[in-house]
Amino acid sequence: MNTDNVFYGINALTNEKLEGEFINATNDQVDAAVKKAVIAFASYRKKDKDSIANFLDQIAEEILNLGDALIERCHLETALPVGRLQGERGRTMNQLKLFATVVREGSWVEARIDTAIPDRKPIPKSDIRQMLRPLGPVAIFGASNFPLAFSVAGGDTASALAAGCPVVIKGHPAHPGTSQMVANAILKAVKICGMPEGTFSILHSNSNQVGEALVKHPEVKAVGFTGSFKGGKALFDYANSRPEPIPVFAEMGSTNPVFILPHALKERGETIATGMAGSIVLGVGQFCTNPGLSFIQKSDTIDKFYTKLSDGISNTPSGTMLTSNILKTFNKGLQSTLAINHVEELASGLPSESTNSAIPKIFKTSIENFIKNESLSEENFGPSSVLVEANSKNDILEAARNLGGHLTATIHGTDQDFEDYKELFDILELKVGRIVINGFPTGVEVCHSMVHGGPYPATTAPQSTSVGTNAIKRFVRPVCFQDYPDAFLPDAIKAENKLNIWRLVNGNWEK
Repeated sequence: MNTDNVFYGINALTNEKLEGEFINATNDQVDAAVKKAVIAFASYRKKDKDSIANFLDQIAEEILNLGDALIERCHLETALPVGRLQGERGRTMNQLKLFATVVREGSWVEARIDTAIPDRKPIPKSDIRQMLRPLGPVAIFGASNFPLAFSVAGGDTASALAAGCPVVIKGHPAHPGTSQMVANAILKAVKICGMPEGTFSILHSNSNQVGEALVKHPEVKAVGFTGSFKGGKALFDYANSRPEPIPVFAEMGSTNPVFILPHALKERGETIATGMAGSIVLGVGQFCTNPGLSFIQKSDTIDKFYTKLSDGISNTPSGTMLTSNILKTFNKGLQSTLAINHVEELASGLPSESTNSAIPKIFKTSIENFIKNESLSEENFGPSSVLVEANSKNDILEAARNLGGHLTATIHGTDQDFEDYKELFDILELKVGRIVINGFPTGVEVCHSMVHGGPYPATTAPQSTSVGTNAIKRFVRPVCFQDYPDAFLPDAIKAENKLNIWRLVNGNWEK
């Protein structure tokens, strides 16, 4: 065996190898996995809604059946707390069950029917029907920071399978043991539910070669990714360089700007500071929704806010990051920030001698310096944030206008602030996927109305979401059936509504 082709799970606390060897997939193995998915698609796409819903429910049950062994392995590979991982397992199961509910109800296919008018003058009107249909095999890339909820059986996989698309996933090399355990659970569900071989498969790799081969494979029809801007943009470019370009739904991070308005600062600045400190360091800053950038207007009470925020950060111990490479990148970002003139380190967390520990940091600068240094608006994945002091309302509004795309934006304000800064709401609606009022962006609820996405460079597909039930619509396309024999139509748009779903019939929603 070529040992250069072997890699291992790594204990995130000690950097020691964990049990189990993982082999980098070859191009032939990538090709074989995708070709099996193509064969599976021919029958999987025609499975009835109850069969697919039951399959999703079964995956959730098989993940639960892995028991404590899954949590223990995941803890070793990520250093994430056991309680956090137990909660994330629950979220992973719940989102699978949520998609099962959506599929079982069935109206998500958006059936539209315009019946024929054969005696219409001057020309007859055809019978025209439309619904959403699955794209085909989907390539999914596991994320590092949510080893369960955004990885092998995460939201991308759940929504693709719910849409009727087979999945080929590239497991994340930071938690290969966890990835394989969850993959085994899905494969067991495939057998129990009688799904075709190739409905799901996993490929391991600790290099970029497999990812490139997977995206460039001519039979892959869409890509789901959560990770860095560099990684997501590379996959996007691969997909668009193909003879047949395909959609890439890449969530690539964000600094999630926070705006603290004057009356809110005066009335509850210290409370906001406490909450912000907790949001910045939550999960050692390894959430794509951590607030990495804040705008605050100078006032008589601003020093109290700074003091409270500094106390919160200064008393926070260093935390172990997911991998040593993520820590190196984070520390490099801190050094780059400090190297910029007129950037002040406002507070630093408690150091630690343990491996892979990141020290929380807060920086402060002026609005003028922020405008001059574009790098201050870039994400540094980890427990750090930049505070920008503005001189006026116009500074705040101009800063908002000059933002790139982000996943979230947060406004802390009073009713009077909202009236005084009402333009800010309109500006931010064009800049982000989710606007949070008097809260904090960390924590993404899995529900029907959630949007976890945003304009580029936060994502490559601002019209979509990677969280919530609308995520299913990333992996489908509308197909129109004109003057089709009823017997050949999909059940959702046949004359008789046997599925009992909502359908738009001649402009009216009905069952």
